[in-house]
Amino acid sequence: MWRTRRAAGACEVCRSFLSISCAGRGPFSPPRLHLLSRSIHLPHPPTLRPLRPQLRASSQPFSSLGHLPLRRWKLSPVRLNYQPRRHFWPARLAARLLRLRYLILGSAVGGGYTAKKTFDQWKDMIPDLSDYKWIVPDFVWQLDEYIDLGHKLVSEVTGASGLLLLLGSSGETAFRATDASESDRQFKKGLLGELIILQQQIQEHEEEARRAAGQYNTGYSQQKRKVTDKEKVEQLQEELLRTQLKYQRILERLEKENKELRKLVLQRDDKGIHHRNLKKSLIDMYSEVLDVLSDYDASYNTQDHLPRVVVVGDQSAGKTSVLEMIAQARIFPRGSGEMMTRSPVKVTLSEGPHHVALFKDSSREFDLTKEEDLAALRREIELRMRKNVKEGYTVSPETISLNVKGPGLQRMVLVDLPGVINTVTAGMAPDTKETIFSISKAYMQNPNAIILCIQDGSVDAERSIVTDLVSQMDPHGKRTIFVLTKVDLAERNVASPSRIQQIIEGKLFPMKALGYFAVVTGKGNSSESIEAIRDYEEEFFQNSKLLKTSMLKAHQVTTRNLSLAVSDCFWKMVRESVEQQADCFKATRFNLETEWKNNYPRLRELDRNELFEKAKNEILDEVISLSQVTPKHWEEILQQMLWERVSTHVIENIYLPAAQTMNSGTFNTTVDIKLKQWTDKQLPTKAVEVAWETLQEEFSRFMTEPKGKEHDDIFDKLKQAVKEESIKRHKWNDFAEDSLRVIQHNALEDRSITDKQQWDAAIYFMEEALRGRLKDTETVLENMVGPDWKKRWVHWMGRTHEQSVHNETKNELERMLKCNEEHPAYLASDEITTVRKNLESRGVEVDPSLIKDTWHQVYRRHFLKTALTHCNLCRRGFYYYQRHFVDSELECNDVVLFWRIQRMLAITANTLRQQLTNTEVRRLEKNVKEVLEDFAEDGDKKVKLLTGKRVQLAEDLKKVREIQEKLDAFIEALHQEK
Repeated sequence: MWRTRRAAGACEVCRSFLSISCAGRGPFSPPRLHLLSRSIHLPHPPTLRPLRPQLRASSQPFSSLGHLPLRRWKLSPVRLNYQPRRHFWPARLAARLLRLRYLILGSAVGGGYTAKKTFDQWKDMIPDLSDYKWIVPDFVWQLDEYIDLGHKLVSEVTGASGLLLLLGSSGETAFRATDASESDRQFKKGLLGELIILQQQIQEHEEEARRAAGQYNTGYSQQKRKVTDKEKVEQLQEELLRTQLKYQRILERLEKENKELRKLVLQRDDKGIHHRNLKKSLIDMYSEVLDVLSDYDASYNTQDHLPRVVVVGDQSAGKTSVLEMIAQARIFPRGSGEMMTRSPVKVTLSEGPHHVALFKDSSREFDLTKEEDLAALRREIELRMRKNVKEGYTVSPETISLNVKGPGLQRMVLVDLPGVINTVTAGMAPDTKETIFSISKAYMQNPNAIILCIQDGSVDAERSIVTDLVSQMDPHGKRTIFVLTKVDLAERNVASPSRIQQIIEGKLFPMKALGYFAVVTGKGNSSESIEAIRDYEEEFFQNSKLLKTSMLKAHQVTTRNLSLAVSDCFWKMVRESVEQQADCFKATRFNLETEWKNNYPRLRELDRNELFEKAKNEILDEVISLSQVTPKHWEEILQQMLWERVSTHVIENIYLPAAQTMNSGTFNTTVDIKLKQWTDKQLPTKAVEVAWETLQEEFSRFMTEPKGKEHDDIFDKLKQAVKEESIKRHKWNDFAEDSLRVIQHNALEDRSITDKQQWDAAIYFMEEALRGRLKDTETVLENMVGPDWKKRWVHWMGRTHEQSVHNETKNELERMLKCNEEHPAYLASDEITTVRKNLESRGVEVDPSLIKDTWHQVYRRHFLKTALTHCNLCRRGFYYYQRHFVDSELECNDVVLFWRIQRMLAITANTLRQQLTNTEVRRLEKNVKEVLEDFAEDGDKKVKLLTGKRVQLAEDLKKVREIQEKLDAFIEALHQEK
């Protein structure tokens, strides 16, 4: 009896062991793992002797902390009526004690080995930052560095959706940022190991759901069983959705931890802990290449075939919102139904420790975590768009380049284009629709451009315009990704949810695409944050019937999955096309260099900026040359030009009226009054004008003077423009006229001629002035009366009727003046009548006005000849002048007048020369430097002023070399990342 109780007790122990083992293992069968993973996760490697089969339940679980397999208990069969031999009990007791020792020793060894393996596994899970690649700031730690998802994940993803975008030609995974060639990577336990279990569960649940759905549709007769199968299908679908969401949350948790670690590392490096110069990130290098190519295309009408993600869609379809969700910031200006995107915006996304944005041509960083910086960024983008749009247009093809950096951003280059419209509304230019189409086609016709087609899910599909445009540019859908926005509104408003499924499956629109995505980018409130929108999007899809009924797959929803897929496709396209583009530019460079050598073999290849710098130095040297002009030269030029400007006023308004007076007292009084009026009102202004014109003439002489063989006529237009703009900006000192007025007034008040030399100089000056006026008067008379008899006979010239009348009138007036040489300057009325009657008696009809005009010139010539005779008499009058012309019939007050004028001219010229050399030349030089600086910053001005085949060829060479060098550097960095 005691034997029976003993056997029953042993069975109870076995059953308890079996229940404990089965309860610990769970209801699932162990996953089929990679061979290498088995060698790590299983307690014994495959090379060891296999253990005996374990006790099995319905399914066995797998955990990262799996126990060693339990050894099956071997129980001896119990024989009935068996009587043990009592005299061997000491031996049996010793044997059992020895067995217990071995069990304890084996357990200790196995437990120590298991503890050591567990410690090593958790130690390996800690990220090793020593192997961190510093040269690639945007490197994303790949999940498959720790998990070889392999063909399991690939086959599941592709089998569920058929998304060819996520696969390469060799079946590589879509979530790799770089190509990885290593196939045998170690598996890690813990949280990463659970991902494998979840993935296997997803596959098993999908298979069970498909089998259950097939059984559900087999027959109509089994109605009761059909209802039960339907409930089972719904239960399995819900369980599958929960498993997928759990998988997604684990991925997000890993990504968040990775982001925090990378942010910490990047911040430490920014603070200079590592003391090393970081190279530019791969995406920044690529963006620079695109910027240079964009400028080159705009100037020289060439095309590049480098990839970029082109975001197109109907107006208000949600293009900008999708781009903001990818950039994780509300960076674009927004408007309700109004066109806000008026020019293309190139957004370069890259990873960095801080979430900031900056423009290509500006050093200001906008902190995207602060609302005031976000508002300032949106205003700046809107201002740049309006600045790009020319008057009379609504949109512009000029591109705005913006860089956005932040933790966790996918590296890519996106171009946001103006929304496609169907009707031109009030306030738009008539050609707005055609302009938007041409801009969109210009970007999409690039054979390597990835087209991100945005379709509004809340409106009827038949109203879409962009899908037809995309299907024309990419009819086979080899580079198009379709994105359905506002899915939340579509689910509420669309009567048939299967219509959304038809769109996502590519059966409703005529266009084809690599992949189809459904996203939610907000509730329509522009003040919502990106985090709030993302939470709303995840909550919506978690509760959406579209996922529960398998109309949409989990990887086809949310902007997070969209950005991963677009980034992977972008880099795949870059690797396939960048080297071909580099080869094209190498050939272009060779052709341009050959053309330069053949046309300009002895000239350096100076581009427009280098030529401008050379011209700038020449112009500044010429301005400095003004300071080398001698004071004597300045004064001679100033005095000569000032007299030419005021001589007419002096002769006509001062000297001639005063000379008509009867005595010297009246002459001097008239002269003083008129000189005072002239000095107060006109003379200082005239003097400053003369000085400014003199400075301009000297400056122009130095600028345009040929330099011999060194002269390069390519700078002529630039020098002329600099001269004109500098003169335009220059303004003489306002206080110069006031100080000059006092000096001129004091100079004219002086009447004391100190020596005979000054007296003779005044007489010479007066004679030169009067002879010049006499010559001008005789020229006017000759033109009035025609040629004399000698010219008529020698040159066969004749007089017109009018000239004959003037000649008869002149002869009559000369006879009258000869009778009275002291005749006043004006004719009396009776004298005019007498002259007219005398002419009529000879058959010449004249008008009184003609008589007056002729008399003015005749009397002027008579007066000047008389003044020259008197001037000659005054050569010996210095002695009488010293005696104040007392007891002398000779009065030379007119000589004193010209001496005063001459002295005023000399003093004024000296004063102006001092102002020129001390102040104005330096101010002019400053203006020239400012003009040159302004021209240097104005690219359009340099293009306009520096033209010619040589400049154009040098510019082409410079751009092509720059593009080629940047492409080579980018390709080298790309190969290093591989």
